[in-house]
Amino acid sequence: MRETNARKSSAKLSSRRQINPRIWLTRHLQVALSSLGRIVRTPFASLMTMAVIGIALALPSALHLVLHNVQTLSGSWDGAATISVYMKATVTDEETAELANKLSLDNRVSAASVIARHQALEEFRQLSGFSEILNTLEENPLPAVVVVKPNENQSNPQQAQALADKLGSMDGVEFAQLDLQWVTRFHAIAKIAERVVWVVASLLGLAVILVIVNTIRLEIQNRHAEIEISKLIGATDSFIRRPFLYSGFWYGLFGSLISWLLVTLSLWLLDAPVARLAGLYQSKFELSGMELSTLSLLLACGTALGLAGSWIAVGRHLNSIEPN
Repeated sequence: MRETNARKSSAKLSSRRQINPRIWLTRHLQVALSSLGRIVRTPFASLMTMAVIGIALALPSALHLVLHNVQTLSGSWDGAATISVYMKATVTDEETAELANKLSLDNRVSAASVIARHQALEEFRQLSGFSEILNTLEENPLPAVVVVKPNENQSNPQQAQALADKLGSMDGVEFAQLDLQWVTRFHAIAKIAERVVWVVASLLGLAVILVIVNTIRLEIQNRHAEIEISKLIGATDSFIRRPFLYSGFWYGLFGSLISWLLVTLSLWLLDAPVARLAGLYQSKFELSGMELSTLSLLLACGTALGLAGSWIAVGRHLNSIEPN
């Protein structure tokens, strides 16, 4: 045992003396390519492992994109965060139009449109069914209304309510009404959906790590004799560990790419039906795909999970192999 430890210590000291950035980079590149070559030489088994990783990563990625598209769609719904500003009876339609033009210049407002008093009366006449009774009125009892649509950065409940309160305190305004209950419910559902995405992503990330651990464990067992010989001739633990870590890296990277392909294919299959449904509602909504930042995050998470799984497997099983 002492001789073995001494041999390992001398090997580590000699390797440290010979470290050179160019040599270090060359060694890592060689090991990375040789690990990739081992994966390519067993295409069916490697593809099955990568496919399992890709499917596991595709589910949280797809849920994230669905949530993002739903939030984008909600911003284009007419009643998503609309504030109805009811004017006083003494305010004329011209003054109402002036107020709408003034509000449209506010950076917190996306759009402001006017429903004049005669338009409100005509709409109420058509929808209520009391046209004969309304004809007996001497004057129009309905006020003019300015329909204000806040910007996306003002669409959460607190900001929308603050904007409605400010509009309600303006001159000539009777009161401003916001459908705050609907907005609050939507944001609560969105928060729950975000939490579900994180929970699912965490569980499936753990599943990816377990898949990598099992794959690397089998590879260590298949190379048991090779590892024993390497330790006999004085190979360091980092030298033996390196190819397995690169194997986990490649599994995670290619699994992430498969995940991206699956999500992109799913969005492509859904794009035409969604566009047809949006057209029935006179909407120009289109499904948005995976952005470059999201793709980069997916690749980074996949490779990190691959490295983590291979590190766990190597740390657990490699130390148990000692030459006789």
